[in-house]
Amino acid sequence: MKRYVSLEEISDGRLYGLNDMVKADCNDCKGCSACCQGMGSSIVLDPMDVYRLEKGLSKSFEELLKENVELQVVDGIILPNLKMSGAGERCSFLNQEGRCSIHAFRPGICRIFPLGRYYEGDGFQYFLQVHECKNTSRSKVKVHKWIDTPDARRYDDYICKWHSLLMRLEELLLREQEKAKDVSMAVLVIFYQTLYDTERDFYEQFEERLPAITTRFF
Repeated sequence: MKRYVSLEEISDGRLYGLNDMVKADCNDCKGCSACCQGMGSSIVLDPMDVYRLEKGLSKSFEELLKENVELQVVDGIILPNLKMSGAGERCSFLNQEGRCSIHAFRPGICRIFPLGRYYEGDGFQYFLQVHECKNTSRSKVKVHKWIDTPDARRYDDYICKWHSLLMRLEELLLREQEKAKDVSMAVLVIFYQTLYDTERDFYEQFEERLPAITTRFF
């Protein structure tokens, strides 16, 4: 999901790599769940997020759509996001104690918060969002440790490929808007609705699915 703001407005003015120290550690949040409420449809799920949820909850994508996930149009393409519910618009995975019930397999956006991604060229760097987290006593931590994802470089490479694909599809739709339904359905079927083998490596399965959409639209 794109944000049309300047980096100076929302960050500390620095860009970070995986081995850099950043003041992002919220010290286990200490009961705060502010970032799990009132987020609207902003927690967009990428294919690896769905793979993690399917594996962690032993549910299919269709089952997730019944309670925890909803669909929305993001930059012209229909994509899933975490569902907020109730008067406080709480994340549907937030328990009564205000703790994340899927913390071990939470989505990528949740893992990097309060960091964001700044895309440039074929890659990206992380930046610290200075207005988003209400915790004012954060401590420094290495970026790769904070995002808590095994083989972080391989994960970043996957994120770049996924982002690049979405950008190419968005550019296609700017030229050929009549293909919007076909593109959205293809993305949903290939990367979300088709079950992942949770006993297999996710990245291999993602690479296997890429040609099904690139050869169709490019």
